[in-house]
Amino acid sequence: MATALNGSFASPVADARFAGTVESDTAGLLSRVYNGMNGLTIFATVVFILVSYDQFRYVWNKGTIAGPAWKIPFIGPFLQSVNPKMDQYKAKWASGDLSCVSVFHKFVVIAASRDMARKVFNSPAYVKPCVVDVAQKLLRPTNWVFLDGKAHVDYRKGLNGLFTRQALETYLPGQEEVYDTYFAKFVELSQDKNAGKPTPFMPQFRELMCAVSCRTFVGYYISDAAVKKIADDYYKVTAALELVNFPIIIPFTKTWYGKKAADMVLDEFAKCAAKCKARMAAGGEVTCIMDAWVKSMFDSEQYRQKIAKGISVDESEKPATLLRLFSDFEISQTIFTFFFASQDATSSAATWLFQLMADRPEVLARVRSENLEVRNNDPSVRFSMDILENMTYTRAVVKEVLRYRPPVIMVPYLVKKPFPVTPTYTAPAGSMIIPTVYPALHDPEVYPEPEYFDPERWISGDAEKATKNWLVFGTGPHYCLGQTYATMNLMAMIGKASLCVDWVHHVTEESEDIKVFATIFPQDDCHLVFSKRP
Repeated sequence: MATALNGSFASPVADARFAGTVESDTAGLLSRVYNGMNGLTIFATVVFILVSYDQFRYVWNKGTIAGPAWKIPFIGPFLQSVNPKMDQYKAKWASGDLSCVSVFHKFVVIAASRDMARKVFNSPAYVKPCVVDVAQKLLRPTNWVFLDGKAHVDYRKGLNGLFTRQALETYLPGQEEVYDTYFAKFVELSQDKNAGKPTPFMPQFRELMCAVSCRTFVGYYISDAAVKKIADDYYKVTAALELVNFPIIIPFTKTWYGKKAADMVLDEFAKCAAKCKARMAAGGEVTCIMDAWVKSMFDSEQYRQKIAKGISVDESEKPATLLRLFSDFEISQTIFTFFFASQDATSSAATWLFQLMADRPEVLARVRSENLEVRNNDPSVRFSMDILENMTYTRAVVKEVLRYRPPVIMVPYLVKKPFPVTPTYTAPAGSMIIPTVYPALHDPEVYPEPEYFDPERWISGDAEKATKNWLVFGTGPHYCLGQTYATMNLMAMIGKASLCVDWVHHVTEESEDIKVFATIFPQDDCHLVFSKRP
């Protein structure tokens, strides 16, 4: 019985009579599968596996935060991001304190609320500034802005002295010369070349701010022709550094043209550095940021040499920060980061300043009155820090423009290691996390009627107390070094303009619409007509 029972459960394969048949069937099945495969089915299978992995990776990284349930395979919202719309950004920010998208290989977390943005800005252990993937190729990987931790802090200490009150006053004469020149050009363009017809002035403001930056950063070491070329070509650098772009440089693409333009600027600034060293070694006076920095290098070197020779040096002669002597190209890289940080942002702010004040003649009249008053009713009096610091209303106007239309609406950071942003969500290492400043600057609980342009909120209101929401220049270890310079520069510009020229804004249907191009501009590029004041 046991033998019969066991035999009834024996595998047919164990019986020699069936073994050949089973092996033949198995081989036939594999043969049919193999023979049925072709290039198309292999391709479809590979694509299916890759799409599945791409979706799984996105869903896994997304976790519980807001964002699309699925992504368009591989590219995500790339086509939508090529031409970004402000309304789309606002909708994204409104979707949650944290939200996400995934474009190509990059997973992006968006920190929309004030507190989430501040947490990112103040978490250097987890994140570091990255701008966009191609930024290191344009600015160069060795650039100081990509330094991290102590190396960044130490390098930054050597730059702090370039933006003190005393230093800023040194740069004012050169800046005022540029404004004199360009305001005359604006009148000529409007009255002679365009016969009083409105013309888009955003490109003119970009050139103006480029010229001011060059004069401030590299002084008279650069020619007017080089300034014009930089102003014209830098647009390509901006295009290459859009948030969504190809991460590699392909010939004849935006990134390729941007790299060529960046190389040209670096080369020009390196030439300026060589001229600066020669002039400062001969005892030249400081007139620009490059002068001040190179002089600090020379002072540090002289101090070290005295110490090495055993010469007694009074403690008061020791430089605040001992610097090494940087190469011409290293100086060029650093000056380029100042230019990079200021050019698009100040161009945006200048454009909005002229438009908003033209549309609000009572604001312009008050700025003009104040600028005459601080000069004792003599419009020919030149800039000084005392004058700028007494322009209370002009400062309020500039701050309100920066709040109402912040030039930089978000700042990309790279997540260095898993970042526990909240108790329930950790941003994955290698992802991009972007603190956004716009919602904090338009918070109705902090700035009543945030969509209303009101400079008075900075004088009689509580806006000055809202320091946690004032994220225009960032916060934390990478806050903008030049925030005082930028504010004073815009005050000087619009104050000078109010005394020298009149301007009228030709309002179009797109004047109040916002165009996003790295920074933000009026969609119609601000149609103006300038005329000389009597």
